[in-house]
Amino acid sequence: MITDPEGTVLALFAAFCRIGGCIMVMPGFSTARVSVNIRLLLAAAISMAILPIMWDQIYPQVTGKGHTYIYLIATETVIGSVIGLISRYYVLGLQFAGTVLTMMIGFNAPPSADVLEDTPENQLTNMISFAGLMMLFMLDFHHVMIESLVDSYKVMPIGVGFDPQGVLITLTNALETTFMIMLRLASPFLIYGLLFNLAIGLVNKLAPAIPIYFISLPYLIMGGMFLLYLGIAAMLKLFADGFGPVMLGG
Repeated sequence: MITDPEGTVLALFAAFCRIGGCIMVMPGFSTARVSVNIRLLLAAAISMAILPIMWDQIYPQVTGKGHTYIYLIATETVIGSVIGLISRYYVLGLQFAGTVLTMMIGFNAPPSADVLEDTPENQLTNMISFAGLMMLFMLDFHHVMIESLVDSYKVMPIGVGFDPQGVLITLTNALETTFMIMLRLASPFLIYGLLFNLAIGLVNKLAPAIPIYFISLPYLIMGGMFLLYLGIAAMLKLFADGFGPVMLGG
């Protein structure tokens, strides 16, 4: 039996703010293909599941707060959004690596509709981004996100307030780690593109009358696609293995 209905509702809404802020920007759930109603119901369901576990941490901080409860709602939403942004930066990093990859192998086809968002995207980048996100879902990354939300109440307890400097440091560390991982994933294609274009430039100097660029472009794309065929499995594996350290570091 619920002895304090008002306090229970306030505690549930406080948990919903942190969890809803995370799902609002979390990759996969925040895409244009997922209905807002589904996100809302999912956040409410996770909040009701987590509230009994975190009752001792949440309930004492929401009872008798008065006007400070509004500030608590704002800080909880921002904290949840920061946790979701760490994973979203990581997935956006793979999209950035895919864009660099397509540029280095010369695959500059007109963009088509994106699978996840409403914005147009290159077909190869679209495939790599979707494959990476699907790999994360196969490895239950959303379970890692829920675990991170529960652990965040120990690192950033409810009612303590918002630390802008700590949040900026967290996001900066996540971006730094993401950049290094994505640079490692795209490095074979960077080296391939640089060496191929350097070789073509030397050949063009030896035979300036021949349009070497137009002749070499199909070979550049063919070599890049073959390199992608050989390395995409290892690329996705490294991408999936790097998600945990990014979330733990964040």
